[in-house]
Amino acid sequence: MPIYSDWISGVLAQRIASNFWDLAKPKKRQKCLDIGCGVGFLVYPWREWDASFYGHEVSAIAQQGLTSRGPQLNSKLFKGCRLAPAHRLEYEENFFDLVISTGVSCYYGPDYWETVMAQVRRVLKPEGLFLFDVINPDLPLAENWAILETYLGAEVNLTPIDTWKPLVKASGARIVSHRENELFRLLKVKW
Repeated sequence: MPIYSDWISGVLAQRIASNFWDLAKPKKRQKCLDIGCGVGFLVYPWREWDASFYGHEVSAIAQQGLTSRGPQLNSKLFKGCRLAPAHRLEYEENFFDLVISTGVSCYYGPDYWETVMAQVRRVLKPEGLFLFDVINPDLPLAENWAILETYLGAEVNLTPIDTWKPLVKASGARIVSHRENELFRLLKVKW
């Protein structure tokens, strides 16, 4: 499978990454929550953006790695990384200017994501934005990527792409713009 070679070489990650900053770049002094952050603070230009980073991660290994290295990189901008699932956002109401979640929704069903969106709405400021990506199962790469992820131990939920717009609308939000890559559709959502 060619996708396996691309994964081994590291090319695949570049092809499928959703560059959230293309739709909404964090601004100076904004408070930004990254759900499913992995080690994003270490690799994305948070110093250039001069925005406060709050991580939220389900993987203990990623959370521990980020918690140990983040303050060394920039203790002023790095505000910590909580170990918790996406639906458990234990932050103050109306706290964040921007909430990001890339590479997460594809592992869960729409019912779970409704719960996540309700929590995001609670912690997001009234004029804030929510950026998240969804897998587009109609794209040629989708099925092979889902098979690869299964072999790597993670089951992908190939939710039909037309599921997401009504789900966002039902939450009281609207999709203000989107961007496609070879696998994902990145949505910019506002309540």
